[in-house]
Amino acid sequence: MRALRFGLIVFAALALAGCAKPLPPEKSAYVGVWTGPGVSLVISQEGRVAYRYGQGTLVKKISAPVQEFQGDNFVVGVGPFKTTFAVSSPPRQDGAVWKMTVDGTELTRTP
Repeated sequence: MRALRFGLIVFAALALAGCAKPLPPEKSAYVGVWTGPGVSLVISQEGRVAYRYGQGTLVKKISAPVQEFQGDNFVVGVGPFKTTFAVSSPPRQDGAVWKMTVDGTELTRTP
């Protein structure tokens, strides 16, 4: 019985991990590959995020769907396991370059 219950929990977690809602049209400027010092952030139109932060021996990686936007910030995760990306400066065009400031780091979108 425990094995069945564990199997159902694992199946549910995997099923939820694949769930992503497309980004709302008003947030389409967030879509792209963003990079900055020690940071790589990929946001897809389908609502998936792949984030990597590395500095020295500290490495943080997240690959999960966007759960919601809270103003300019976005919440990423599955179920109760989530993290909020604080966007102090939303995507904006600076000449020919797109920039956004996330968690205090200015990121540039690669063409």
